[in-house]
Amino acid sequence: MKTIGLIGGMSAESTTVYYQLINRLVRERLGGLHSAQIALWSLDFAPIAELQGMDDWAATGRVLADAARRLEGAGADTVLICANTMHLNYAEVAAATSKPVIHIADATAEALKARGVTKALLLATRFTMEKPFYSERLAAQGIATITPPKADRDRLHAIIYDELVVGVITEASRTAVLAMIDEAKATGCDGIIFGCTEIGLLLDVAAMPLATVDTAVAHCEAAVDFALA
Repeated sequence: MKTIGLIGGMSAESTTVYYQLINRLVRERLGGLHSAQIALWSLDFAPIAELQGMDDWAATGRVLADAARRLEGAGADTVLICANTMHLNYAEVAAATSKPVIHIADATAEALKARGVTKALLLATRFTMEKPFYSERLAAQGIATITPPKADRDRLHAIIYDELVVGVITEASRTAVLAMIDEAKATGCDGIIFGCTEIGLLLDVAAMPLATVDTAVAHCEAAVDFALA
């Protein structure tokens, strides 16, 4: 079994999901008392979020690159950035380690294609919805994306940063995001992307009206595929 390296803490809530799900998947595939070999470097999210707000992605890239080097030094055979938004720094992380870095959008694209999705609603942070790094990577694999209107993007961003990353789940926020999904469905999209690793804390994939991919789950599955190959 290969060792999975996780750059976590962005947020700690979703990193907990990564740790639990990867271990569960390994146990389901190997049986018995098996669990995953994981190296975790968990960052303090507060300074990362401050740099995001300043649009200083060069600085966040340096932080994540340092984390990747530390994980390789700890014996990781692959590296995962446990956050969609921080894949804006994928190039810096990939350059910092000789180990493969599994891109969350690649894992998501494969899961969407397996479900027959060609046009998906992207629910994510404002950075992921509005910057091209994510949608362009999906488009290169044949997946078109749409996002909610600006007011809804702002609302969703606030739900993620003010509530989900600190473990707050409210029915009002769930209702608001479901309304965004209903509006997108009416425009003809055929899938949904939980494009922030915390959205799965708010919404149930199985209850969605369209084929849905939780990016955290797709990322974990790709990591376990690698570790057990």
